[in-house]
Amino acid sequence: MILADSHCHLDFDELAPDFDTVMARARAVGIRRFVTIGVRVRQHARVLAKAEAHDDVFCTVGTHPHYADEETDISADDLIAHAHHPKVVGIGEVGLDTFLANAPWDAQMRNLRAHIVAARETRLPLVIHSVRQDEAMAQVLREESASGAFPIVMHCFSGGPALARTCLDLGAYLSFSGMLTFPERDYLREIARDLPADRILVETDAPSLAPVPYLDQRNEPAYLTHVVACLARLRGTSAETIAEQTTRNFFAAFEKIPPLEQLS
Repeated sequence: MILADSHCHLDFDELAPDFDTVMARARAVGIRRFVTIGVRVRQHARVLAKAEAHDDVFCTVGTHPHYADEETDISADDLIAHAHHPKVVGIGEVGLDTFLANAPWDAQMRNLRAHIVAARETRLPLVIHSVRQDEAMAQVLREESASGAFPIVMHCFSGGPALARTCLDLGAYLSFSGMLTFPERDYLREIARDLPADRILVETDAPSLAPVPYLDQRNEPAYLTHVVACLARLRGTSAETIAEQTTRNFFAAFEKIPPLEQLS
């Protein structure tokens, strides 16, 4: 089984004490590509360092909505300049979040639109963080797509059916994390069950959002197999089929990442 973790944070301190062992466990279960995600443009160097140190690791550049007010001066041109690096394969994560984030709304919105400009210009996928802002996010995506299309990956999708439909209409990929296994997420499992197979990605968001049976523990990329197993049960197929399809989707979404010689 060959897998790709489309969203993790390999530079976070929680993974540092046993990083090499964490990566060995991930590779042992079949993960062949990792995208480690930027959350602060001013700390991009530490994210890029992880990507440069490992052939199978790539990265993104962006400002997480939690830190939007710290980087209001980051422009689309700044993002585009970083995106020229061969290991930078996406823009973000960026988005809207007033549930977990304290950054002002106008700062979040300004950063989101700047990142969209960069994604449109570079043709790299915009990696979106959207928490309890379905209507606002859908409106921005529709407005901006009307001005020119851009690739979209909805990271750790937790929205409702209306946002899912908007994303599908715009050609977005929806990525599912360990949250899919949480007991109270029946609505999310219904969405994942019914999505077109070619629109689904899988991720861990490690070191956060560990799946059942590791709830409230540190997450790591090796636990991606639990997300895959959950999707397989929901969709009435095998874990191997989910792995193959989501890995193909991964390379379609992140076109800058060189493909594996074989996917099965």
